[in-house]
Amino acid sequence: MKARDLRELDDQMLKDKLESLKKQLFELRMKQAATGADKPHLFKSIKRDIARVLTILRERELQSQEK
Repeated sequence: MKARDLRELDDQMLKDKLESLKKQLFELRMKQAATGADKPHLFKSIKRDIARVLTILRERELQSQEK
């Protein structure tokens, strides 16, 4: 997922995306604990996507405070 694609989404859609990514990460952790992770590279990519979404939300928050 690219940051420019995320910037096109509105705040509510970003929050929904964040919730979805956190749920995916939780489910992946549960799967790893139970049976071992099939695709351990997904941890890194999901965490980075979460960070991207949080960064964009924070940028928008700071922009709104400046105005």
